Amino acid sequence: MARLEDIMTRSVGAAAPETPVAEVAKSMVRGRFGSIVVTSNEMLIGILTERDVLRAAAAGADLTTSPVSGWMTRDPETAGPDLDSEEAAQIMLARGFRHLPVVDGNTIMGIVSLRDVLASRVRRPGP
Repeated sequence: MARLEDIMTRSVGAAAPETPVAEVAKSMVRGRFGSIVVTSNEMLIGILTERDVLRAAAAGADLTTSPVSGWMTRDPETAGPDLDSEEAAQIMLARGFRHLPVVDGNTIMGIVSLRDVLASRVRRPGP
């Protein structure tokens, strides 16, 4: 079984909590990120996903002025780099999210998506 460290994306988009949603959405498109971690003083305080951006747009928020802090998931679930990918998939499926920040202590190491986990299973050689 793969560990998260082996399959995570190490290039993680990050934003400050006061950054407007529109600005973050643009960087998500440019970087091809499905989520952005929200940090304050280099500490993870939230995560903003594509779904959150859609929720803000559907609510009629002015995305050019509305800060990500109003739409992010606060204190997101995290996992360590040694966590087994199968266990990460179970966590994400059970709790209903698709992006899991990978941290070592307070340091953000990367992020893993449900797609990353499933892709690692497909590439795995058979018995």
